[in-house]
Amino acid sequence: MVIKNVNLETVCGITSKLPENKLPEIAFAGKSNVGKSSLINGLMNRKSLARTSSQPGKTQTINYYNINDQMYFVDLPGYGYATANEQVKAQWGKMIEDYLHQSRQIRAVFLLIDIRHAPSENDRIMYNWILDRGYKPIIIATKLDKIKRSQIAKQVKLITDTLDVVDDTTVIPYSSLSKQGREEIYELLDGILCEEEL
Repeated sequence: MVIKNVNLETVCGITSKLPENKLPEIAFAGKSNVGKSSLINGLMNRKSLARTSSQPGKTQTINYYNINDQMYFVDLPGYGYATANEQVKAQWGKMIEDYLHQSRQIRAVFLLIDIRHAPSENDRIMYNWILDRGYKPIIIATKLDKIKRSQIAKQVKLITDTLDVVDDTTVIPYSSLSKQGREEIYELLDGILCEEEL
C-alpha cells in the first residue's frame, strides 16, 4: 500500500452525529499513551497529523482520516486514562461503543496493546467489547523498540494469554521508531481493499 493523500476529514465530539461514510473504515482503539497517534502517523507517513502528546488522553474525539480516497482511518478516543474523571471516562466509552455499534463501514478494528506489559482490565474489556460487536480485533503490539528481540515471543504470548484471544488472531509487533510491522499492516489493508473490489 502506498499512501499518497491524507486528509483529516471529520472530527466527532461527544454530541456529534457520526458521518455516514461510503468508504471502508479501519478503526484504531487503545488505551491512552499506547502509541495510537504514533502508529497512525507512521502508517500515513506524516510526522504529526494525528496529534501525539506526552500527556495521555489527548484524543477525546473520533477523528476520520481519508486515505487516498479509498478508506478511512478512524482514531477512537484513548481509554483508561487514570486522571480523567469518571464522567469523562463514561463519555469516551459511550463514543467508542456508539461508533462500533452504528458504523456500517467498519472492515477491521486494530486494538493497540503495549508489548511491554500484560493487557490491563480496560484492555480486556475493550477486546471483549469489540468481539461482542461482531469484529475480530487485530492486535498491534506497540512500543516494540522498548524490549529486546529475544523477549518478543514471550511478550506476545503474554498478550494473547491475558486477553484469551480467539483462534487465528493476528498479532503484529510494531515499532514507531524503526517502523517494524508497518509492511505487515499495509498487507492487511491491501487485502481489505481487494475484498472491497470483489
